[in-house]
Amino acid sequence: MNSLNKAQVIGNITRDPELKQIPSGQSVCTIGVATNRYWTDSSGDKKEEVEFHNIVCWGKLAEICAEYLKKGSKVFFEGRLQTRNWEDDSGSKHYRTEIVANDMIMLSPKGSSGVDGGMVADNKAPKEASGGEEVSAEDLPF
Repeated sequence: MNSLNKAQVIGNITRDPELKQIPSGQSVCTIGVATNRYWTDSSGDKKEEVEFHNIVCWGKLAEICAEYLKKGSKVFFEGRLQTRNWEDDSGSKHYRTEIVANDMIMLSPKGSSGVDGGMVADNKAPKEASGGEEVSAEDLPF
């Protein structure tokens, strides 16, 4: 039986997207997204919980996100969960779980945060367009 690794989030961009190029020249964009959950507890008090998600986009999708998304924009991302780990100079081990996006839909109304609402972008470009090479976690510039 196969397994499934799929993540979908709808939330607001927490900071302007950051676009970089890895040594091979491929574009990578990192984006922070906040999602909110609301409920009423057993005593009738309204509660809110905020989760922060790290989104990573590659290739053409990375360039589109960097160009059109801004802090505060409402957006939908779909992709897969990935956890990277590394050791810092002091020998401490660090872990970072992120969503590697392959689809994005801008949900902010047209003119809000400089974004046209409803634009859809995906990362389904042919291999040749993305440089045709595999990228490992060690290639990431962050």
